[in-house]
Amino acid sequence: MSVDELQEYGLEKMSDTEIRNFLSSQKTGVLGLPEEDAPYLLPLTFGYDGETRLYFTFLLGSSSRKRALSEAADAASFLVFKVDTMYNWESALLRGSITAVPESEWDSLEEVLSETWRPELFDTATLSGEVSVYEFSIDEQTGIKHQGLPPALRTTDESQ
Repeated sequence: MSVDELQEYGLEKMSDTEIRNFLSSQKTGVLGLPEEDAPYLLPLTFGYDGETRLYFTFLLGSSSRKRALSEAADAASFLVFKVDTMYNWESALLRGSITAVPESEWDSLEEVLSETWRPELFDTATLSGEVSVYEFSIDEQTGIKHQGLPPALRTTDESQ
């Protein structure tokens, strides 16, 4: 079924403002990078500038597939989602480009990056690995949400 068809069951399209608010309240998602056979998917934490850019901190090894694919990509996708219950969830799909941020510009991103959640083990691991910052520039965004019971399951009191 299409998104339009699912609207009768309570699915709603998110406005640009709702998507921005959603991205501002989230810290994790999945980056999709093009690869020959199938997309390469990476769960990542991110910082958001509140407008059109996400920032990722990559911990890289000596032969990083993540770096090679990011630098070769003309386009990428990023999916952010939150699921509270089967009737209360949101997701935003972003399409855009990903580029490495020169280290000389990292200080200007300190506020955005300082709010990025990271597993504790990454702080320990950064002592032995290379760190890079990448910018995801949002070209297109779509969002959907479902908040509450589908109309057919609502009681008369809930429908009003």
